[in-house]
Order: sequence, then structure tokens, then C-alpha cells
Amino acid sequence: MDLHEVHSHLNDWLREAASAFQKVPGSAVLIRYVRSSYQNDPVRSAIELVLFIFFIRYLMSPSYSTSKVNYVKLTEDEIDELVDEWTPEPLVPPPTAQDQAELEKLPVIVGATGPKSKLANGKTVTNLASYNFYNFNANEQIKEKAIQTLRTYGVGPCGPPQFYGTQDVHMKTEADIASFIGTEGCIVYAHAFSTISSVIPSFCKRGDIIVADRGVNYSIRRGLEISRSTIKWYNHGDLEELEQVMRKVVKEQAGKKLTRRFIVTEALFEMTGDINNLPKLIELKEKYKFRLMLDETWSFGVLGRTGRGLTEAQNVDPSGVDMIVGSLAGPLCAGGGFCAGAKDVVEHQRVSSTAYTFSAALPAMLAVTASESLNLLQSNPEILLQCRENIRLLRAQLDPRSDWVVCTSAPENPVMILTLKPEVVKARRLTVKDQERLVQEFVDETLANGVLITRLKGMPISQHGSLKDGMYAVVPALKVCVTSGLSKKDVEKAGVTIRHAVTKVMTRKTNNKLGLPAA
Repeated sequence: MDLHEVHSHLNDWLREAASAFQKVPGSAVLIRYVRSSYQNDPVRSAIELVLFIFFIRYLMSPSYSTSKVNYVKLTEDEIDELVDEWTPEPLVPPPTAQDQAELEKLPVIVGATGPKSKLANGKTVTNLASYNFYNFNANEQIKEKAIQTLRTYGVGPCGPPQFYGTQDVHMKTEADIASFIGTEGCIVYAHAFSTISSVIPSFCKRGDIIVADRGVNYSIRRGLEISRSTIKWYNHGDLEELEQVMRKVVKEQAGKKLTRRFIVTEALFEMTGDINNLPKLIELKEKYKFRLMLDETWSFGVLGRTGRGLTEAQNVDPSGVDMIVGSLAGPLCAGGGFCAGAKDVVEHQRVSSTAYTFSAALPAMLAVTASESLNLLQSNPEILLQCRENIRLLRAQLDPRSDWVVCTSAPENPVMILTLKPEVVKARRLTVKDQERLVQEFVDETLANGVLITRLKGMPISQHGSLKDGMYAVVPALKVCVTSGLSKKDVEKAGVTIRHAVTKVMTRKTNNKLGLPAA
């Protein structure tokens, strides 16, 4: 190929390139600008071309040097020595002696969970350690619906929602929950624990501000950690301090770029059993322009005349709460969790919530069970009244009559949290480990007398810097779960058994540090 042919091919290529470039929208304007700029000031055009090339190169170049060595070179012997010395950190800490002893004595239930359960050792006990508050496990109507759904839909959807895992029963359950609570929409998750820990990072990102109660449960703390937001704490249940923190946040953010601000708290606290003041929270969040994320895991199906939760119990419009998060795995005897709120809040989670997007959908049988349980609560409000009467009877045998423990739970809460009285802890100089040991002995002694209860178990605080504030510690406590499936006589007998077991343990010589007289 001679020079003339090369010149001809080059001209043809340039004409084709120019023709293709002229088809691009806006190309004519750019060509006119370049021509006029070159005619008026060719030096300026050359500088602009150089800057344009530099800009393209800057965008395409890596953020780090590819030629400069930024590490220390080691010899083969040094590398082998470091590898030999390296010891991997264990994935989980080794169990303590108390953990090991507890695992060895862990009771195993044979058959279905109910008010009376049979253990693997053949002994039948009164079960006050499950969340079967209304004995829905034994409800024939729910059983029949579950069996029918299992035969129609199979065991599981075998796929994530929004792909091929969503079934008509899921949509019905979401509509039932939204209608039951009184919100525009609802989204159902496959796992109760991961619901709140996924909802929080769906809306809260780095740079956002979250004000949270120090007494929130572990799943909320996990969500706070994942969100990477700025965390501000207020003392458990202290809404006056909450307002001070919110006022300080607003003052610090004045004149700065607008950031999203949230209040994250529980309706019925898992670790203490007490109830939040929702009307005051609504007042504060509207006054200081915050969004409210309310975890109703332990109050949904429990509080209110028909079990709608804290909004019904305290006569608050559900639309005043931006996000209501709850569980279907507790009193409803199903599985999974949900988040209810405005339609845009719900739809946002369908594409941004990791626990929803990357998990298999809730099994159809559990979705139908949840809907059927809601229907029973709506049509038979006396179910809640019977459970609350049993709560009253059991509490009367424990809190006022025991010289050793006090109940921190709200009167309507079927999960009774029993802690050692402060004066007992002070008089006997009990450490946290001492209290944990005593509480476990309460559980063991109660089980030996035919009543199954458990103790409150808290997870260690996260490694997230802003979460390790050292200002709040879970108090060792007994956890007694009331059920309406027991008669009044059985409930009172169980209460007496627990009280006597506590007294027996506390009056042992090995546990009487100061040689105090038996109460």
C-alpha cells in the first residue's frame, strides 16, 4: 500500500467518523463552538483541548499509584516466620464454665410446644418459657389452615421476593397486617430478628443522625451498627434527656447541609419489659423534625384492646409513626417479621432492604398462619383478656410476695422480667456474675419442681465505636412467659413454685454472703 492509498483510506475514515459524529444530538452546537473559538482565539482552543484530555485521563486513572511500591519487601524466610507465628482469632469466644454447665442441663422438649410440655427425660412440666401466649399452637382452626396451605403451596417458596418467591398469600398477609394496624402499606420479611436490623440501614446511611434509647435490644443495635450512622444515646426511658439530645442535634445542624434524623426505640422493651410513652415521642419528633422508627416486636399482638400494639393501647394514630416494625413469630405463632407505614416507605424497602432482597420469601404456611391469628384476635378480643388475667394472677404470687425479686415488666406484658431487688444486691454485695449464677440456679430449682422458665440473655455490645458507650448493661433476670392455655389454679401454683424456688436458692448458706437471716 503506497502513501496515496493510505491518504485515501484516512480521508474515508475521517468522513465516516464526521458523519457518525454529526448524528449525535448536540454535535452541531459543539462543532460551531469549536470553529468560532478557533477563529477568534486558536490558543484558547488548544488549551481547552489539553484540559479536556487531562480530564479524561484523570477519570480513567486509578486512585493509587501502580508503579510505586507501597509495602515492605520481605524475604521468603521472613514470610515463613510470620506465617508460623500467626494465630487466627476464633470466630466465637470459648464458652465459659457457666455456659458449658447450662448447655449440659438444657431441657429438650419432645413433641409440640404447649402449656404442658414433655421433656426428653420423660418428665412433664408447666411451660412458662415460650411465647405461646394465647395457646394458638393448639388451635384447630389454625392447624387446619396451615395443613391445607402446606398441601397447596409446599414447604417453602424456594426463591427471594420480587423474583419468583412472592406468592398471593404473602400479598394477602401484608394487606391484612396493614389493615389491622391502620397503615397505608406493609412489607413482610422472612425472619423476625433481621427485620429491624435491615430496616434501619435501608433508611439510615453514613452521615445521618440516629437518637436511640440505651435499653434497645440486640437486633436494633445490629441495625445501628450496619447503618454507619452517627448514634446519639439517651438514658433508658428518659424522654426529658431525649429532648435535650434532639435540641442539641438541631442546634449543631443549624446552617449545615440538611441531614436525615431518626428516633429509634421500642414500644415494649425486651430487656426490661416496660412500656414507652408514644404520645410524647410523637410530640418530640414533630417538634424537632425527626422521623420515628418504632420496634413493636414485643407489643404487636399484646398491647391494646385487640392486640394492635402501642398505637392502640395509647390511642395514637398509626400514621404518626413513620415505620412500625413487628414480629409474626411471637404471639401469632407464625414466623417472620414486618414493617408497616406509608406506601413509599414500604416500596423503598422492596429494593433497598438486604434481608428482604437477599432472603428467600416467608413460607406460605407461616404467612397464612399469621393472617389467621390476626383474624382470631380481631374476632375474639376475650383471648387477650384471659391472658391478662393470668398475668395478674402470676404477678400477684411473685412481685409483692417475694422478698428477693421484683418485676420490671408492664402489667399488660406477658413476658415477666424478674430481677433481684436493688437492696438485696447491695446488702449481699452481689456482682453481675454472682447475679447471673443465682438466676441460673433459680431456673434449675424451678425446673426440678416441675415448672420450665428461662433467664434473660443479652448479647455483648457491638464493636462499633459509637455503640460501646459503657453506659448501659443488661441486668441479669428471670424470664417468665405467661400463657392463657393454663387454668387459674395452674398459674397460681406455678407462681408459688417460682417464689419458693427463689427463696430456697437465696437462703442457702453458700449464697448468703453476709450471713443474713432467711426471709
